[in-house]
Parts: sequence; C-alpha cells; structure tokens
Amino acid sequence: MAAAALSRFCGPGWRIRLVESEEIGTIGVGEATIPQIRLFNDGLGIDEAEFLRATQGTIKLGIEFRGWTAPDHRYLHAFGTVGRGLGLIGFHHYWLRAHAAGKAEAFGAYSLNQAAADKGRAARVEPTHVVPPMPYAYHFDAGLYAAFLRRYAEARGVERTEGRIVDVVRGGESGDIAALTLDGARSVAGDLFVDCSGFRALLIGEALGVGYESWRHWLPCDRAMAVPSARTEPLTPLTRSTARAAGWQWRIPLQHRTGNGYVYSSAHISDDEAAATLLANLDGEALGDPRPLSFTTGKRQAFWHRNCVALGLASGFLEPLESTSIHIVQSGIARILQFLPQGEMAEADRAEYNRLTHFETDRIRDFLVLHYHANGRTGEALWDDCRNMALPDELVRKIGLFRASARVSRLDDELFAEPGWVQVMLGQGIVPQAWHPLADQVSGSDLEGFLAAIRTMTGRASDAMPRHADFLAAIGATIPQPELVA
Repeated sequence: MAAAALSRFCGPGWRIRLVESEEIGTIGVGEATIPQIRLFNDGLGIDEAEFLRATQGTIKLGIEFRGWTAPDHRYLHAFGTVGRGLGLIGFHHYWLRAHAAGKAEAFGAYSLNQAAADKGRAARVEPTHVVPPMPYAYHFDAGLYAAFLRRYAEARGVERTEGRIVDVVRGGESGDIAALTLDGARSVAGDLFVDCSGFRALLIGEALGVGYESWRHWLPCDRAMAVPSARTEPLTPLTRSTARAAGWQWRIPLQHRTGNGYVYSSAHISDDEAAATLLANLDGEALGDPRPLSFTTGKRQAFWHRNCVALGLASGFLEPLESTSIHIVQSGIARILQFLPQGEMAEADRAEYNRLTHFETDRIRDFLVLHYHANGRTGEALWDDCRNMALPDELVRKIGLFRASARVSRLDDELFAEPGWVQVMLGQGIVPQAWHPLADQVSGSDLEGFLAAIRTMTGRASDAMPRHADFLAAIGATIPQPELVA
C-alpha cells in the first residue's frame, strides 16, 4: 500500500525502493475493511470492478455482532446513517422516545445498510432527498491485494529488491538510518525509511530503540487462530463477530472461500481448545489447519522517529474487531504524504505526525474497549473481568454522557462517527436515562408517521437491490457454487 501510494503521488524527483523477502511470511488475516478503503483505491485510480475480480473481493455493509450481550442477541454496526435527523437533534433521540412507548422497531430497522445486509443485497446507491447514501467497504484476500498493488507500484517505477535485512546502518553524527544491509553483502541507502517489517519492527524498534506501550489491561486477547473454510450460501455482505467464552470469532465471506478466526485470551483458554472451538463453529469445510498468531495490543511510543516512520504492525496492533487494521495503514500513508519532508525532517512536523497518530490510535482503542466492557456474558471469567476493568478516561466520559442523556460527544476528527457510537452502545445494552427534550415537541402520531416513513423507505430501497452475488456477477466476478450434498 505504501509503495503504491508513494508511486502515485510523489513526482519524478523521488526514487522509491521496496525491500522485501518472499521467504518471510505475512500475517495476512486482514481481509475486512471500512468504507475509507474506497477513498484509497479511488486516489490510486483503481477500477473497482478490476479490483474486486483480482482480489476475490465482496461487498461489506457493516459488522454483525452475535452473543455479546446474550446468547441469542444480535445487532449490526452498519455503515452510514440510521434514520434521519429532524430539526436540531439526531434520529436516535426520537427513536428512544418512541421505543420507550413501545412504538418503535429495533434501532437497526431504520438503517438502509442493515436492511440490505439482512436481505443479502448490495448496490451502489445514488442518494436522493428520501434515500440516504449507502456507504460500503470490502472483504478481500489480503495476499491478492498485496500482489495487485505490487504490480501497480512496479508499473509506476517502484524498484523492488528481494532480500532479508541483516543490519541497519546509522549515521554517526545524526543517528538517522543511513542504509540497510541485506543478505549477500548488499546495501540500500535512503533518506526516508518506512518500516513495514511487522511485529519485529526491525527499524523503528530494534535499530532506533523506540519502545512499545502495551494495552493488554484493556484489550486482554493476545492470541488468534485463523483458518479458511469453503464458501457457503448465501454470500452475505457483512462481517460477523461472534462472542465466545474466551474471546470472539470472525467470519469474512470472500468470493472463493470464507475467512475465519478466533481471537482469544491465552489466560482463559489453551491454544488446542481455541483451535477446537474454531473448527467446531465453521459453516463450511475447513480448508486447512488453524494457524496460530500471537500479539500484544498496543502502540509504539513514537510512530515517526528520526528519518523512520512505522506502518502496520511495526507501529502497533489493534485487534480486528472493527476492521480498522488496514485503515490505520491507509491513514498513516496519507499522513506521510501530508508531512512529506523536503530535505531534513523538521522536528515540529514529526511531533505533529506523532500527535495525530496517537490521537487516532487511542480513540480507535476506546471504541474497541467499549465492546469488551459493555458485555452481558456473566459467569465467564474473561467477560466478568472486562465488565469490571478500569476504563480509559475518554471512554468513561463518552459512556457516562450517553447513559445520562443519549448525547454523543466526539473529539476533533476521530474515526468513528455518531451513528457508530450509538449503534454499538445501544447494541451492547447501554440504555440512556433520557433523550433530548426537543424530541418531545413532536406529537405522538407525527412521530409514528416519521418512523414508519423511514421504515418504508429502507424496505423499498433494499428490496430493489440485486442479491449480493448477482451484484458481483454483474461486474464479471466468477463465483464458485458450493457443492450440494444429497
């Protein structure tokens, strides 16, 4: 992603070299995204149909959460708006009033994205004064996406060097990185180094000594088992997260297979038990053995240090509960371009890059911690501990404000907008004690008519959409049909 973006936006005065080794495996489980990925692809001039065909991609309208508050409970964090505002206040205040009077359906019933996802439909929607935008993201094979971007970058002059890094050479006076020594006694010099070396953080961590801040006390899961399975019908346009006794299980449908994984706490379940749990809860035949992964949630103490900036796992790790991993890479790349130095990097620019990245990462962390804390799974050690843990101060403020008056207060330009916070807080059982008093200014009959009109719109608009598989087929995707067993 970094090489492709730099090759697209940096002019002829820049020389870009990508050093990587085919011998080194990748984590490769980041197959679900959020709608901002479309901005990245559009910025590179990538044709959507070509991209979906090349990556076995599918459409994602949101994330379904199962079993987080009760065994049979589900809710969606759907992309886009829910309902529509009326006057000065948001839709959820009106919904809360109607719901308290028994005059409203579930909150998600007023979301166009959820209506389409529940019916297995997908479309590009042109918004009108009645129909809202329907933002969507993608599921894709991360390895195929990397290969797609490699071809893109090399076609635009990126030089790819195959090899392992065996040493990092630093300048004697500045302390900056001067060059990388590769196997075979080769050397690669540079002015700016982007560390994409994964958890090892070869440049920013091992060579430059930038430390790591663990968030294990807030996000206790430290392991994952991942396994692909055969694709099953129907081809659902959403990611699924199902709570388990010691963590949660993801399900990501692609054109050719389904990605699955179990994120769990090793303090509450063994690796063998986790693998068995994962395999017992697949909806298609496993296409291999579960692959174990270990991690520590957290972040680098600095993301840009001297002439090195870290991206991806080298910069930190937030588990993929809200599909933010690829977005954090994307926003880091955008920030590199924003602060691209001309000559020596100014300390003020570097500090601002780090401030913005810390802010973004901390606010995403808070959103993930919300899911763990506001759970209803009593009698299970992991979940009992999470309900009782001390929370980050900003999350305490957000929960308290919403519980008191249904207000959502966001800081600056944090990633998740009001509809996301409202859907997750309501979905996780945080019920406000009051709603905005202006919601009481509408008569009861007018309020019922207002809600009914939105419900009718979501029903009609989603009914008019093609099935998800048909939408993909229309752009030339070849979707294998599952074998039917008599």
